[in-house]
Amino acid sequence: MPQLPPVEYAVAVDRYLAASGLGAGSRRIYRIALDTWAWALADRPAPAGPDRRRAEPPVLPLALLDHPDCAGRLRTAVARRSTGTDPRTLNRELSTLRAAVSWWRAQGWIRTDPAEGLRPRPLPGPEHGPGPLTAEQLRALFALRVPLREQLLWHLLHESGAPVETVLALDVDDLDLPQRRTRPPAPPLTWQAGTARLLPLHLAGRPTGPLLLTDRRAPATTPAADRCPHTGRARLSYRRAAELFTTHAPGHTLRRLRQR
Repeated sequence: MPQLPPVEYAVAVDRYLAASGLGAGSRRIYRIALDTWAWALADRPAPAGPDRRRAEPPVLPLALLDHPDCAGRLRTAVARRSTGTDPRTLNRELSTLRAAVSWWRAQGWIRTDPAEGLRPRPLPGPEHGPGPLTAEQLRALFALRVPLREQLLWHLLHESGAPVETVLALDVDDLDLPQRRTRPPAPPLTWQAGTARLLPLHLAGRPTGPLLLTDRRAPATTPAADRCPHTGRARLSYRRAAELFTTHAPGHTLRRLRQR
């Protein structure tokens, strides 16, 4: 028996993610992106920083996506966020919205595509910023005496070429260690000898939970998907990972570890 169309945007998001076949980490990233667009549809700026994950998005009717003003609201939101958001992040969030809207239309829940006119933001070229770290810079970086977690994150970012957000969203059971790759439905990543050497040392027998953890126990409000069931620690955030990297490698950013 077919499901009745959801009334609320948030319920439509829940159903889309449940049917997506994505892993827990990827569903978490998709939900953050789709919640961000809820703020845009309400003509309100999304919370920034750590508050973004904890804030409850506004309650909206799904039918708002069929309103003639919806496309304009989204264009305004994209323009507003493009001034302070990395274009890769913004483009990923646009792609997430398009995928959800396409699925909702296929279910017959909405008729129009308010994201149709939205285009990916141009990515900065070499003239707009530094490129990847050189071989000499990488050797110096990997020779630093830093905690095992940082060594693993840096090697995995470099060898997989994956976005930082994707790596931080990985769970232990997403990994196929013998084959040096992720298992479906996690995003398809592969790695090389450096990461393969560090992973068993880092995991220390942990079969489940987030791959990369904070140093402290997670607050009681932390979602179960972002808490390690064995140590009680939380998933490492982008903000903290970036802070640690710039502490050890002043003048560089995590994104420069990716191979182009």
